[in-house]
Amino acid sequence: MQELLGLPLQASSHAGEIDRIIVIVHWLMLVLFVGWGSFFAYTLIRFRQGANPKADYHGVKSHVSSYLEVGVAIVEAVILIAFALPAWANRVNDLPPESGATVVHVIAKQFAWHSVYPGPDGRFGRRDASLVTATNEIGLDRTDPNGRDDIYTINQLSLPVDTPVVAYLSSMDVIHSFAIPEMRVKQDAIPGMEIPIWWEPTVAGAYEINCSQLCGLGHYRMRGAVSILTQAEFQSFLATESARLTAD
Repeated sequence: MQELLGLPLQASSHAGEIDRIIVIVHWLMLVLFVGWGSFFAYTLIRFRQGANPKADYHGVKSHVSSYLEVGVAIVEAVILIAFALPAWANRVNDLPPESGATVVHVIAKQFAWHSVYPGPDGRFGRRDASLVTATNEIGLDRTDPNGRDDIYTINQLSLPVDTPVVAYLSSMDVIHSFAIPEMRVKQDAIPGMEIPIWWEPTVAGAYEINCSQLCGLGHYRMRGAVSILTQAEFQSFLATESARLTAD
């Protein structure tokens, strides 16, 4: 069913859970489409003028349609309570401990994705809009002791495989939407707010960040690269970026 629906690769630990809900909903929609379509065709034939030249003022006495409607409502309630709400609670309210996760700040700004990693000290430095320049688009304060070693990339998000990721999303201008389809991740980045989102990549490879919210004339080109690396490759990435900072 996943292939039939054209769903992308499952590249995160919760992707199967999300896809299961999608598949169940599509099965329900298929049953409703076939059922109501067949009922509509039946009524066209059964109650055509040729077979019913005289109007029936008593109407249909059967309650089958009412029972079917109740049945559909029960199925929808089961999908919501048994599948959707637990998935929502797990993915939104239950953040993993940051001590065992890769923590990154993702800042949206027309029309790019900016990523900040804490340096070896494990702390994020200050950002200030007054420090924004052509070469410092997010106003990162390098004079802040916590920010001197922060690693900063544009349109490139590198993460280790099989390790939870906690990303704090924010925006410097309008509403954007951070989406990685293969990870089954999508969350708005809203000005004035810092919204956490988490997932665990399970398949190493190259993916793409999309902006799923119309954010201006350059919306179509607001795309970033995601590299899911082995632990060794990720540590090498951090070491290389830290060395570049020291050289600068």
